[in-house]
Amino acid sequence: MPATSTQRTARHQLVWLDACGWQAALASARPEHQPALQQWQHQQAPLVVRRREPDARADQICLGLPLPPDAVSGNKLRIGLRAARQHIARIKPALPLHLALGVDMPWQPVLLEFARAAQPFRLQVYGSLAMQVITGLPYLSARSDIDLLFHPRSAAQLEQCMGVLAQYAARLPLDGEIVFPGDQAVAWKEWQLAQASRAKVLVKASDGVRLSDTASLLATLEQH
Repeated sequence: MPATSTQRTARHQLVWLDACGWQAALASARPEHQPALQQWQHQQAPLVVRRREPDARADQICLGLPLPPDAVSGNKLRIGLRAARQHIARIKPALPLHLALGVDMPWQPVLLEFARAAQPFRLQVYGSLAMQVITGLPYLSARSDIDLLFHPRSAAQLEQCMGVLAQYAARLPLDGEIVFPGDQAVAWKEWQLAQASRAKVLVKASDGVRLSDTASLLATLEQH
């Protein structure tokens, strides 16, 4: 969708810059980061919305460029940058899970089975799996997680999805976040532990992190 000056952004969304946006990004980048940014511009690949930095201006969006792991060291470089909203050409939600099912990995057959079981929950993917599908570059390794986003509509749906995640977690390297209204994200594994121990959970939002009890987050969902 085209970006607007008032459109709300959320972590993990995909963002495409216009020509002026890339020009500004390259002008402000460190010299060692410029080749990667130039490659990204040439491929017309998206950047990823990250948590907002405290000193970012109101008209700026904080973005990240996560590069594939280094072929020798395995190190992952993530380049942080900011872009003016007026230079955002397009914003899309994180990649739907069904678009990531053709990836060639040993766990792919089980992922297909999981996707069928999780179809009612409209899961999205981010991280290495999403970036490999989007760019065609080699992000995944035997140690990679499958990072999922789930936006529950109700407490009942959250409980159902948690059941499916728990069922497949022993067969797939599942990870990721539950995103409550207001872009309040909690790691689903942490939520699972907190439900059993009544502990507080770490909530990641677009503008920072905080601790919250699970009851407060559940209260934001439809209770049916």
